Amino acid sequence: MSETDTGAADAGPFAEQQRLFKLLSQDTRHLIIQELLGHPAHLMSLAELEYMTGKSQAAIKDQLETLIDAGLLARYTYDPSEGKRDLPAQFYGFTERGVEVLHDYKYLRGLPVARALYENTRKTEKIERHESAPRPELPDAVAEALEFDEPDLDAVDGGTNP
Repeated sequence: MSETDTGAADAGPFAEQQRLFKLLSQDTRHLIIQELLGHPAHLMSLAELEYMTGKSQAAIKDQLETLIDAGLLARYTYDPSEGKRDLPAQFYGFTERGVEVLHDYKYLRGLPVARALYENTRKTEKIERHESAPRPELPDAVAEALEFDEPDLDAVDGGTNP
């Protein structure tokens, strides 16, 4: 019988690492994380996540709950939009623990690529409305961890772009 059959592996020195790797590598959860990293505000509505991941809202909700239970994500509410039909009030974003885990697993290195992919995805009118909707502030430590310097495109092309 293997260690995993007996449960002994769950108590080993790498148990937490294995648990986090499994948490981050599941397809829908991985897509959610990548889309949140790429979003300009790092906070997304359920409709935005559905559109950007191509997964059903039910599948996304299940995986969001898993990520929230693990302490990587939180549900953020923007009270002034509560009850307005055309603007979302509920958003999902990272927690301090979430950005610490993403840092440890080198996900934050991919912020510029995730942003470029997000920005170059064609969006519907509804998704553009959701994207531009007001949203709550992320905790300072989370917002700071997700900051990165935008590349200076003028320096790349020799300043020939108007």
